[in-house]
Order: sequence, then C-alpha cells, then structure tokens
Amino acid sequence: MTNDSNIRLKKGLFQMWTNEELGFLLLRLWLAMRAVITGLQKFAGVETREVVRINEFTELEETVSVSYRTYGLDHYHAIPDSLKEQFADQPLLPAFMTGPYYAVLGYVLLLLGLMLFLGVCTRTTLFLMGLLYTSLTFGLILINQDGGIAWLGIHILMVVAALLLEKHKRLVLFPKF
Repeated sequence: MTNDSNIRLKKGLFQMWTNEELGFLLLRLWLAMRAVITGLQKFAGVETREVVRINEFTELEETVSVSYRTYGLDHYHAIPDSLKEQFADQPLLPAFMTGPYYAVLGYVLLLLGLMLFLGVCTRTTLFLMGLLYTSLTFGLILINQDGGIAWLGIHILMVVAALLLEKHKRLVLFPKF
C-alpha cells in the first residue's frame, strides 16, 4: 500500500468525501424521502373497528369504535376531493387529462423516490421529478393556491440544486446516467 492509501483508510468514509458529494447525498436522500412518503400517503386511509373493552370505572364490557390509519390499494386517492372539485371547474384541465394523471400520481412519486434513493439514473430521475413538481405547480396556479405554489417552488429549487451537484454523486447504482 502506498502512503496515500494509508492516509485515506485512516480518515474515514465521510472525511474523504468533498462537501459537494456530501451535499448531493443529503439532497438526494431528502428528495427521495419526500417523494416516497408523499407517494405512500396517496394510499393511506382510515378504517374503523368495533372493539370490546372493559370500562375501568364500571368494570362492564363496552363496545367502542377505534379508528386507525391503514395503507392499501383500496385507499388510493391522488389528491383530496376538494381539490378535484376545484380542478374540475378549470377548462385548462380537461377530465380526459386529469383522470390518468390522478391514476398514476402516487405510483410515480413512489417510483421516482425509490429510484433516487437507490441512485438509479439520478440525473434522469431528478429531471423527471422536476417535471412532476412543475406539473403539480401548474394545477395549483390555476386554482390560486399560493401556499402550495411556493412550497412546490422550494422543491423545484432543491431539484435544481441536486442537478447542479449531481456530478458529485456517490453511492449510486448506475453512475453514468
């Protein structure tokens, strides 16, 4: 071993990485987590069960309804119904376009988030994520949701920052894409 490789082994993994490499890793992980969790939320629902329990004061059995959060294909909803109604009134968002968009939104978020987390084609994945956020922004502009527009604008800036740092990628599956 050369003297140089001994020094690298003693430094530790993250001390060998540049600030740009660490910055890209953090952005990549954050954006991936955000997309995966948002995608999973599209499959969330609330179910209610009747449970028999003993009342601690009266010591009598009673039946109570317990609601809990669950995830599954049965609960899929791309956007809240209130937003769907607002979008339905927009002539620039015809139903033949919104139906397929709603049908795939959650799946696309999950797919892009997982691809980014694993480092699969990071440049392409980031660009597609930026296009997705841009399309979501378009819809929110049409219904004057300024808070959501600003929130998505921050996401776009983070995607752009990640694209600028992408040449410093580490821990990826397909480094050439």
